[in-house]
Amino acid sequence: MSATPVCLANAHLRVEVSPLGAELQKLADAAGRDYLWSGDPQWWNGRAPLLFPMVGRASRDAIRIDGVDYPLPQHGFARRATFEVVEATPTRAVFRLTDSQATRAGYPFAFRLDVAYELRGSTLSSVATVRNPGATPLPCAFGYHTAFRWPLPGASGAHEVVFEKPETAAIHKPADGLFSRESFANPFASGRATVESAMFEGGALIFVPLESRRVVFRSVDGGPAVHVAFPNLPHFALWTKPGAPYLCLEPWQGYAAPEGYEGEFSARPGVVEIAPGASRDFAMDIIIEPGA
Repeated sequence: MSATPVCLANAHLRVEVSPLGAELQKLADAAGRDYLWSGDPQWWNGRAPLLFPMVGRASRDAIRIDGVDYPLPQHGFARRATFEVVEATPTRAVFRLTDSQATRAGYPFAFRLDVAYELRGSTLSSVATVRNPGATPLPCAFGYHTAFRWPLPGASGAHEVVFEKPETAAIHKPADGLFSRESFANPFASGRATVESAMFEGGALIFVPLESRRVVFRSVDGGPAVHVAFPNLPHFALWTKPGAPYLCLEPWQGYAAPEGYEGEFSARPGVVEIAPGASRDFAMDIIIEPGA
């Protein structure tokens, strides 16, 4: 299948999405300013990978299904899989991934993952729908891993992240890719804070539990802003490599296995089960505010 990006455009935004990983490749405003990270491999060659059927790592990089361990890499396999383009219009596209012999080697389930992108004014809406065509419950997690340029286009100086609500619960960081037992004071306890590279010396900031369902990344001088809304995703992370010119805003359903977790994948914290014949949506809106 072709990996040529699918282009969407309206009067406010121009978007490109690659069938490889159904990954967003471009998110530009009407002036042509791209808010999405470029994927420069000097820092990180991702841009906006989709995390499925797992978020984070599993102990020994294997998930346990009915007592049997299956190898599954960090963040699952969807980000490296080629999706089928099943719908493409000027403002909407749908990408599909279904189970195969290759996916069942590490994730022994039938599934269908449809990822829809749609432009509505200054909003890019994404809905990932996981369907269970099998005869047994389907355990899974799903996450967005979208990287935005830092500083945002046309901005300079300090940037801040503003949560919808105060986030007073302690945060966690990765421990060899797993969910750390240790917790840390939350720099966003008031609901907002200036983001600084030093925050990420120990890795991502993981918000479990999370009160907010909307986060804003913006320059403090009243310049451009990116709003990320995720009404049905209960976990969240902020991440960059220290010194890198991007910031990832990551709404998740699920997170890495806790340190020492050896149980069934279906019982892992954050994993959900989809009944036979049923489906579940995971949605995120990105709203671009160009500023003056």
